[in-house]
Amino acid sequence: MTNIVDETPRPVPGADALATPASPGALTSPGTTAHRSAPLRVRPGRWLDGYDPEDHVQWEGEGRAIAGRNLRWSITAEFLGFVVWQLWSITVVKLPAAGFHLTDTQLFWLISMPALVGATLRVPYTFMVPRLGGRNWTVVSALLLLVPTIGLASVVSRPETPFWVLLVVAATAGFGGGNFASSMANITWFFPADRKGWALGLNAAGGNLGAAVAQLVVPLAVTVGAAGTLRLPLAGWIWVPLILVAAAGALWRMDNLSHARGDLTGSLAALREPHFWLLAVLYTGTFGSFIGFSGVFPKLIADLFPAYSTVAVGTAALSLAFLGPLVGSLSRPYGGRLADRFGGARITVVSFVAMAALAGALAVTPPSVGFVPFLLLFLALFLAAGIGNGSTYRMIPAVYRVRADRRATATGTVPVERMAAAALGLIAAVGAYGGFFIPQALAASRRATGGYTAAFDGFIAFYLLAVVLTWAAYLRRGAMSRAGV
Repeated sequence: MTNIVDETPRPVPGADALATPASPGALTSPGTTAHRSAPLRVRPGRWLDGYDPEDHVQWEGEGRAIAGRNLRWSITAEFLGFVVWQLWSITVVKLPAAGFHLTDTQLFWLISMPALVGATLRVPYTFMVPRLGGRNWTVVSALLLLVPTIGLASVVSRPETPFWVLLVVAATAGFGGGNFASSMANITWFFPADRKGWALGLNAAGGNLGAAVAQLVVPLAVTVGAAGTLRLPLAGWIWVPLILVAAAGALWRMDNLSHARGDLTGSLAALREPHFWLLAVLYTGTFGSFIGFSGVFPKLIADLFPAYSTVAVGTAALSLAFLGPLVGSLSRPYGGRLADRFGGARITVVSFVAMAALAGALAVTPPSVGFVPFLLLFLALFLAAGIGNGSTYRMIPAVYRVRADRRATATGTVPVERMAAAALGLIAAVGAYGGFFIPQALAASRRATGGYTAAFDGFIAFYLLAVVLTWAAYLRRGAMSRAGV
């Protein structure tokens, strides 16, 4: 352990006030007493000893400011992670105009490869926080985003680049997908129990918005002032300064917590719970649909309505595809809020029913009907997926709590809080694979039938299966609906 520079408690330099309303009495419930933790100490490398958000005195004195400062820079880094994760979704539709001769199958692989890698990286990224420190890993993971951004800028200007090179560069965009897991794993340590939901929800929503911003900004950046040509390398270069700012901000403003430890035992216990896999299926249907459709939406518009692939805005071109992930991101918090009021399982069922109906409408609505109905149906699908995303995520700790109350053997010696926290990260990793499966299903449908209807038929079947599973496990008589799931 590094030698302690200052043995006396002192505030962390540069702490800002957290912009969240204080709620008197919220930190300690009636009948409980606030506990005092060890004095807060700062060691070299911005390691904090004795940080305890459940200590009311410390939280009000300096803990709130520490947590707020770390949350803001965590959101910044995670936001850029989602931006990078979605860069190829919008860049792919520009490649033919830039002189690349790629098949539809190859284009769909470039869209889906970042999701495959990002989902896979979410598990190891989670365990990097306790191993290296939250601040240290945020710096590293932010700097890793330079690899896909500079890589993209380097290859898209050379149409002779082999497909396998494009695929490798696209795979590195998965670094951005992994950022979500480590960011959530880090921020959860900074907030007291009654504020974790708000902090993690804000952290997640700030990240998800990166998908919409990428699809809004990239088409504008590569066409503005280009006089009818494409400056496609800017799709990567424009993010490099922001990534450097995020890494510098994390380096100078974030902290490592000495008590943040990995929970392999909790993860293994979470995996042994049968409901883990059911919840993972449901989350794949909600978040997987959000990230999967976010990735393919620009290409679907380009394929079905090429005249609306871009909309002229002065000398620049705007893609309306950004509206999909924007709606999905903004609706996620409302899914959690509705779940708090009516129960997560009920809202999740309603979301899947809506998603099945909307997917059915998209499957039977021919392009001849027009672009506006197509756009509105897809935005409604994003809305339903975002609401289901929030409600399903809210279900996870509730299910683990009920299982622990009903069958003590389900948890053994592992506290339910540890199991639920581990399950949140692992289920988020599994759900992200939807970003790979949806583009691949659409690609297979187009190869086999020349259109996308067959893929949407498959999505309808999956959503209806999710309705049945949710009802059978959580809503039918004798299930968990009366226990707040």
